[in-house]
Amino acid sequence: MGSIRHATVAIGAVIVAAIAATLATSIWAQQSHVRGRELYVANCAPCHGASLEGQPDWMKRKPDGRLPAPPHDTSGHTWHHSDAQIFLITKEGLSAIAPGYESDMPTFGGKLKDTEIIEVLEYIKSTWPDRERAYQAARSAE
Repeated sequence: MGSIRHATVAIGAVIVAAIAATLATSIWAQQSHVRGRELYVANCAPCHGASLEGQPDWMKRKPDGRLPAPPHDTSGHTWHHSDAQIFLITKEGLSAIAPGYESDMPTFGGKLKDTEIIEVLEYIKSTWPDRERAYQAARSAE
């Protein structure tokens, strides 16, 4: 009878540890999501919009030949890029993946830590429907 009790206690401890780990991960994810949104609002929303809508006529070149800031919602093309590409564009600028391309977007490598850039990107991705998230996840896994 004692071994059954010890096994039950051991199983209970494993279950409690699993629940605690899940809650810790969930709480961290919620905090990260909030920080990502705050960082997005402070650093990205002035150009890309508070609702990720981008600038008007974002596919039409301005007189200087540059494109306005694209939306990060599903009407844009952000979800077509892998995590590595989006991270690199954010950190080092679009010319990091398209040499010679001129953009009004500043680089954020000197302003945000890598973890903060990731939090912003995770926030943006959290706003996409399942279909776009799945497509983008597949691109990232290639």
